[in-house]
Amino acid sequence: MLDKVGLKKESSIWNQGVETWNEFLAREVKGISRKRKEECNRIIRLAKLNLDYENPLYFREVLPPSEMWRIYPEFKEKAAYVDIETSGYCITVVGIYNGYEVKHFVKGFNMNRNAILNELYKYKLLLTFNGSSFDIPMIQRALNHKINIAHIDLRHVCARIGLRGGLKSIEKQLGIKRANEVCSMIGNDAVFCWEMFVHTGNKEYLDLLLQYNAEDVLNLKPLAEYAVKELWKKVKA
Repeated sequence: MLDKVGLKKESSIWNQGVETWNEFLAREVKGISRKRKEECNRIIRLAKLNLDYENPLYFREVLPPSEMWRIYPEFKEKAAYVDIETSGYCITVVGIYNGYEVKHFVKGFNMNRNAILNELYKYKLLLTFNGSSFDIPMIQRALNHKINIAHIDLRHVCARIGLRGGLKSIEKQLGIKRANEVCSMIGNDAVFCWEMFVHTGNKEYLDLLLQYNAEDVLNLKPLAEYAVKELWKKVKA
């Protein structure tokens, strides 16, 4: 957000005991000239104003996608965790978890464009795992709509703290459990459940698919809490 303030300079600022924007505004900071400090102060005041007005889209404009994780603590109470299932070429399920309940939109039942958009736009922040490459582009194509909501892709947050691999692999590394019914399922199994439901009409296959998707979105929240906390520690070190 501040021009020419990379991770090394940021670490220097933390080490000077500057913990908040107000502290930065109120004092001199070693390594930043008075003239440049005035410009930094102007940018921070503008950021504070947008934070006060609960406008995460401002931060999407001034932060690179790799740094959007920084806004999570401020907007997590107004965030939704999103994951989709596909048949391989089209969306079959959209799962949205708001921290209290999971809502499912299912192809052939309630996968209505307006209903999905109305639900998504209730929130100021979306969190996914690999959603910047997969879930969000798929939803946008399916709905013919560019989603104008701030977004954090937890795959990239996890990678920065050394957690690599797919969501299920990272869950196991962190000890995040899944229900026994779906703990061994992977993406191909989800496709199989959908195909079997379509061809047999047996609702048990659909229920299993929805439970699998629910675990995906439910587990994104503890993953976000852990990964963002650990990345803050790393940045401040």
